[in-house]
Amino acid sequence: MELRKRAMGMAIGLVWGLAILLGTWWFIIFEIQAEILSKLGVVYLGYSVSWGGSFIGFIWGFVNGFVAGVLIAWFYDLFCKIFYKSKKTAE
Repeated sequence: MELRKRAMGMAIGLVWGLAILLGTWWFIIFEIQAEILSKLGVVYLGYSVSWGGSFIGFIWGFVNGFVAGVLIAWFYDLFCKIFYKSKKTAE
């Protein structure tokens, strides 16, 4: 079975992007000290713990998750081909 790389990328990208978006909103709504989330601004250019920054974080998180999902699916398919070679039957 081969994994569909774009579908895996979309799924992981959406999950990671939404985690950053909703996590930022959670910290803003409940006025929690966001020292941990503010560190994402070092990796994700333009991100900050703000309403606008949460959307920038969503975009960066989606791109980051999409690339990770494609790579995971690609490695999965590669390792399946290496370790579980299909045995061809003689006719």
